[in-house]
Amino acid sequence: MPAQLYEFSSVTKSSSLSSLPLSFSDQSAVAHRYRGLLTPQFLSIEITWGGVQTIDVPAGALIQIANIDGTGPLFLTGLAPQDAQFSCKDLALCTLPQSEIPSARLDMRRIKAIAQTRNIDLTQARGVTLFETGSAVPGEVFVTKATQATTLFAGAPLSPDYLVSGGGSHFQITIQPGTSAQPLLPPPLGKVIDEFRIPRASAKAYTLQKGQFVQIIDVEGQQCSDFMALRNSALERGLERPIDSTVSRTKARSAYPLPGLHDKFYDADIKPLLAVRQDTVGRHDTFALACTANGYEERGFPGHINCSDNISEAFAPYGIAPRAAWPAINFFFNSWIDPHHHNLASDEAWSRPGDYVVMEALDDLTCVSTACPDDVDPINGWNPTDVHVRIYSPESSITHAVAWRAQPEDASKMTTHSAFHPRTSKLAQSFHAARDLWMPAHYDATGAIAEYWACRQAATLQDMSGLRKFDIVGPDAEALLQHCLTRNVAKLSQFRGLYALMCDETGAVLDDGTLFRLEPMAFRWLCGSEESALHMREEAERLGLKVAIRSLGSNMANLAIQGPKSREILLKLAHTTPAKPSLEALKWFGFTVARIGGPEGPAAMICRSGFTGELGYEIFCDQSDALTIWDDLMEAGEPLGLKPMGGTALDMLRIEAGLMTAGAEFGATSGVEADALEAGLGFAIDFKKGDFLGRDALERNKGAERKRLVGLLIPGAEPPHPGDAVFDGRRQVGVVTSACHSPELGQAIAMARIAVEAAETGSELEIGKLDNHIKRMPATVTTLPFIDPKREKARA
Repeated sequence: MPAQLYEFSSVTKSSSLSSLPLSFSDQSAVAHRYRGLLTPQFLSIEITWGGVQTIDVPAGALIQIANIDGTGPLFLTGLAPQDAQFSCKDLALCTLPQSEIPSARLDMRRIKAIAQTRNIDLTQARGVTLFETGSAVPGEVFVTKATQATTLFAGAPLSPDYLVSGGGSHFQITIQPGTSAQPLLPPPLGKVIDEFRIPRASAKAYTLQKGQFVQIIDVEGQQCSDFMALRNSALERGLERPIDSTVSRTKARSAYPLPGLHDKFYDADIKPLLAVRQDTVGRHDTFALACTANGYEERGFPGHINCSDNISEAFAPYGIAPRAAWPAINFFFNSWIDPHHHNLASDEAWSRPGDYVVMEALDDLTCVSTACPDDVDPINGWNPTDVHVRIYSPESSITHAVAWRAQPEDASKMTTHSAFHPRTSKLAQSFHAARDLWMPAHYDATGAIAEYWACRQAATLQDMSGLRKFDIVGPDAEALLQHCLTRNVAKLSQFRGLYALMCDETGAVLDDGTLFRLEPMAFRWLCGSEESALHMREEAERLGLKVAIRSLGSNMANLAIQGPKSREILLKLAHTTPAKPSLEALKWFGFTVARIGGPEGPAAMICRSGFTGELGYEIFCDQSDALTIWDDLMEAGEPLGLKPMGGTALDMLRIEAGLMTAGAEFGATSGVEADALEAGLGFAIDFKKGDFLGRDALERNKGAERKRLVGLLIPGAEPPHPGDAVFDGRRQVGVVTSACHSPELGQAIAMARIAVEAAETGSELEIGKLDNHIKRMPATVTTLPFIDPKREKARA
């Protein structure tokens, strides 16, 4: 049941990869509505410009490469298992011209490391270039075949002129092995010292030494794998000290294991046994037992194979006593606690083919993994399959990462570090996932409160590279943006920007962001979600517009320097030419292109914008210049009190400033249905412009207001939680969307969506806690923002 995404009338279409013919010419290319939904025989990866991905391809496999953006080329090369040269001789590409690797425009670290281990001369490496710049079509697909087993290297070379004129590229590669091939496994993450397959409905015990890593792979998707480990030092003393799920949950203060500081499994002696390193699923059971004979018997399935007996049998050679019921960490088992009745519920697993968990052994351990035999419940999709285990040496460099998907049907991306991480990681240990990047929550030397006051009184520097960046370029760029955005783009001058919304036909907000006009027919859209690009591509296709939407990806890094002294710091460093606006001349939402640190310094786009309510700027630069710019800013700002700031302080500042954010005040993940007006974003809608998506619904709702976003002042320091109900007596009239303790006001504050009948300023309401009735927090309705109501600081 393939979902559909891209369609282009000028080329052949195909609804799914499986329908592509198995016989094709070397350069066959089709475009189709491509979603990347995978069966167990498929493996998919994504590449953004400047990046290089590797994937092992079996002999006879079909290789499909989808050019999502339709801009920029893709370079391919390969390396057979016994080969001593990078080339494409193992792919059906003999009719395409071979060329050198464009190493100056690619991240070559992976290729160089392999070349060094095999003593390969990279100057002799050759490959092919697909989708030459200017000739590719968004959604175009190239298909080829592996004539023998090879490791495929695919790279999206950087475009050197992207900063002003737009650039970038985004590709998805899908591998379909031959019909007789085994399901594909993800590429190894390091030096493999052992690996084995656990057949369906069985278990296998194994040992781990301290420092080794274990990777548990769901081979075909939706397959539960129970895991248990015992400390060897205790076993040698005749004591069995397995993972204790209660201790682990208590220490982590979380129902599920999470990468980062709270990622460990403990035994009953409160000794850490394992630390989660990577997780591509995010949904695992840490509450229940492995399945038992008793459980099957009570449901009418006597004699059914079960994991507990399989675990006992696998552990027996290690002298571990059998148990009728083994506690376990049930990887890939999708379970949760029903919040209303507190029952344990489960459904089909979220795991897809090749999904995995990686853990690091923190002690010498005896472990067991299962391939669960349950075929009477949905947890294994009613079809138990195999599990694969890899063990890596301690020397393997396996970083903390979780999977992130811009859309549920997309190939997963593992969280990585931004270009500023070499600096931020020396100052902070607490990181949180911001889409596909790890971002500091706060810095060790300051903490969130000190960072907050630094932004209020001096200046702060924050890594904001998780922001999504797209260039919209072409003769119909303005027409597309007029159609998709709620503001009048036609009034936007070069070197100016505006805040706008992107709505659907119902008036619901798909995304928000800032739009800047770089050139007469080139715009940069800075937003929170890939939904923007997806939506614009669909609308451009539907309307037949000539426009390119280009993903800038992580190659454009960005910082926010905010606070009353931010301008003074930047004036020390920013050098502009007479053809560009000076920094002093920039008004709110203006921008310029400057050199940082001197006339020969790195180029950066500097925007008069931010998310703190204070005077501030955002700086966009090439990732290769990120550390230089960070160092220059920190050095220039130190005498003026500049401090690095994390996400926790930013959230306090944006709530005080009454700034709305996706997942809280609007968006599908906010948990509340609301259009742009009910989300408090009416100021970003220009009803005087021509037609735009969502206008009719918003016009209708404007005359029949039901709910309003307001501020709530709450006595005391305890803030409510997002989702808490707001009451007028016994009647619920709204819900909290964001809340924090305000350091400046000295009390708790919240933003809430309230019925208009209760939204008058000064109204006395209550916030429900403890089942909404046992505890009530008094709250007084106020206007937004809480501080600086005319936003004079940002306009200073």
